[in-house]
Amino acid sequence: MTILNQEQTKRICDRVLSYSKADECVVTVGGSREGNIRFARNAVSTAGLADDTNVTVQVAFGKRQGTASINEFDDKSLEKVVRRAEDLARLAPENPEFMPTVDKQAYKASKTFDAKTAAIDPEFRAQAAAYAIEACRKNKLVAAGFFNDSTAFSAVANSKGVWGHQDATGLDFTCTVRTEDGRGSGWVKRSATEAARFDPREAADVAIEKALRSVDAKALEPGRYTVILEPAATSELLGAMLSGFDARRTDEGRSFLSKKGGASRLGDKLFDEKVNIWADPWNPDVPVLPWDGGSLVARQRMELIKDGKVNALQYSRYWAQKKGVAPTARPGNIIMAGTDKSTLDLIASTKKGILVTRTWYIRMVDPQSVLLTGLTRDGTFYIENGKIKYPIKNFRFNESPVTMLNNIEEIGKPVIIGGDEVPYQMSIPPMKVRDFNFTSLSDAV
Repeated sequence: MTILNQEQTKRICDRVLSYSKADECVVTVGGSREGNIRFARNAVSTAGLADDTNVTVQVAFGKRQGTASINEFDDKSLEKVVRRAEDLARLAPENPEFMPTVDKQAYKASKTFDAKTAAIDPEFRAQAAAYAIEACRKNKLVAAGFFNDSTAFSAVANSKGVWGHQDATGLDFTCTVRTEDGRGSGWVKRSATEAARFDPREAADVAIEKALRSVDAKALEPGRYTVILEPAATSELLGAMLSGFDARRTDEGRSFLSKKGGASRLGDKLFDEKVNIWADPWNPDVPVLPWDGGSLVARQRMELIKDGKVNALQYSRYWAQKKGVAPTARPGNIIMAGTDKSTLDLIASTKKGILVTRTWYIRMVDPQSVLLTGLTRDGTFYIENGKIKYPIKNFRFNESPVTMLNNIEEIGKPVIIGGDEVPYQMSIPPMKVRDFNFTSLSDAV
């Protein structure tokens, strides 16, 4: 598939808009080319290249809306998809929360495209897998993993003059390494927009080292411990909490930021003062599209938590109109401030504690407090006098990220966490947290 350029997507959008007879029309044109390689049991199992392109048309007659998509781009097909959307709109019931499409927006481009990432070929993918496989064979370990890269484009337009086009690239690599007897496990994840920032050797070495060190794990009594949480251990926890930074959920009493009587905790200090979290589409580490794909509202930098205080909530267009405030785009990324300290630095300053590589199987227990439960896995270690003493059996935990961010003792250097497992592209640091609540042991490695 050819990645469509701005001139080509503009032509498609203009043609669609010209065919529409509805009160308003929104056009989205998108496509991607994704390459991948999968390996397991120290051998490549699959490799492939997939591509897809489509145009989606959404129209409205009054408060009745219809949406249709097609993957053909000749004029006849474009007119057909418009008519299909219009037919559906006429049959649809009125939407009581209907909002007219946005007025013309100013989209400031973000650096989501990297030419070297777009040029990734089968040899590059094979080399990424080969190092992990060969290194594991030498160490009598077993590797399984997945590398995928994507080159994509996205264009949006509407009948009120909105127009935007942007190209994007990205790559993700995960690798799980096990000992042959299954008693040790290590894991690593790396994500990047730019291929030059990905080192498959460094990534595989991390997983290999953790697998070798995690054999003969000892059991510790469940309880509250000082923990060092690597970014992969906190990404889903933070994602679950940050979904509560929604004005409507808060006003309706469905968020941990809700107070009795319809008030919110906006401005309250709920976290340690070292906690600063924001969204920024132009962040060089985790750039994202400068528009919200749902509302088409232009994204802006949004300070969600500042010096431990709740600083902003996200207002959908409907809720913003209801409350008489300006709407805000949904964040596409999450950035948390850190320091220059490495995970090893955090370990060195810890008298007694636990290092957690990763958490998984996370489920919500109590939405009002964002109490979550989940398991550690793929490398959990006991720390004593600034050094990793020995591997320990995994735990189940019951903990709220709200409490976690209020119990921070130290923060490290942020790293990029992306992919399908997390709700946002993230740049978040490792953290040392006191009184993390482990409730029971797990036999999983």
